[in-house]
Amino acid sequence: MEGVALNLFGGTYAGRRVLVTGHTGFKGSWLALWLRALNAEIAGLALDPDTHPSHWHILGLSDVADHRVDLRDAEGLARVFDTHRPEIIFHLAAQPLVRRSYRDPVGTFDTNVMGLVNLFEAARSCASVRVLINATTDKVYAEHANPDGYRETDPLGGHDPYSSSKACAELVSDSYRKSFFAAEGAGESPVRVATARAGNVIGGGDWAEDRLVPDLVRAAATGGALMIRNPAAVRPWQHVLEPLSGYLRLGQLLWNDAGFAGAWNFGPDAADEISVGSLVSQLSTHWPALRTEHDRAWHPHEAKLLRLNCDRARQQLAWRPVWNLSTALGRTASWYRGYYEAQRIDSERDLVAYVDDARYAGLEWTV
Repeated sequence: MEGVALNLFGGTYAGRRVLVTGHTGFKGSWLALWLRALNAEIAGLALDPDTHPSHWHILGLSDVADHRVDLRDAEGLARVFDTHRPEIIFHLAAQPLVRRSYRDPVGTFDTNVMGLVNLFEAARSCASVRVLINATTDKVYAEHANPDGYRETDPLGGHDPYSSSKACAELVSDSYRKSFFAAEGAGESPVRVATARAGNVIGGGDWAEDRLVPDLVRAAATGGALMIRNPAAVRPWQHVLEPLSGYLRLGQLLWNDAGFAGAWNFGPDAADEISVGSLVSQLSTHWPALRTEHDRAWHPHEAKLLRLNCDRARQQLAWRPVWNLSTALGRTASWYRGYYEAQRIDSERDLVAYVDDARYAGLEWTV
């Protein structure tokens, strides 16, 4: 891809065998696009996309080895590992939706917890694996009102089944790291395991159910108004490329130093942690067709305030956001308008622009 140099992230990914679980999803498809630009040898493991359209399908990444395997299928996972012998794993596959987890708590825990156990067991049996990054969520923390935001050392929790399942996934990751993958553990080849807790992502190509921006886009495309459940709820909004740059930076450093194992937050600057209502208002300046109404009916519990403290990633990974929320919203609106109004796909353009802006800002992962 023109403008995305192969020496990003110290050239760590060029020629490496990388497995992305959940590659057919929103965040996973963007990660596959970026890894392809970095000249990685990519295999993907996921279910079929559950939206139409889907970012994965419209990208057309035919050079990615595409395996449709359920995380709960341990034998299917093992076959993919045997075939591709991955060196680096980015685990993004999950049941990722809060409201769906209320409808299907058993399936949510089965996928997000036991599916992760199956992945770790496959990694234990694959001598090529060196780095495994498990993408969880900012919702793994027990709710509290600390205005400084959640830190990686704060207690884990989770009110709803999705959040709780992801907190469990953090505990599973820590257990496997200590029991099987640490050099002083059970004598197996060390695998460097980290977890990544990202804020709410936005960007082109997301059509998931019960997520704010996709729901707004669907309403605008049909000329309707979206019913907003919790306009005062505050979330750490960021463009999808922000946490992905954090995952890739973390993978780069883990490849060379096991000391970067552990949990990491990736979120926006404090000024970009705003309410749902404020985000809708700002996004509407880029796309006036977006309209909302307040839905005052009863809805299942969702946290009113989510803030992330990302000091650790800033200080130890030299990672920080590239785009502020205004830029992220402008890029997101432009992507969807280009898709619906001109049948244009701007994903590669956005990736090149993001890397160029990161270079201009002097971020370490760009050299």
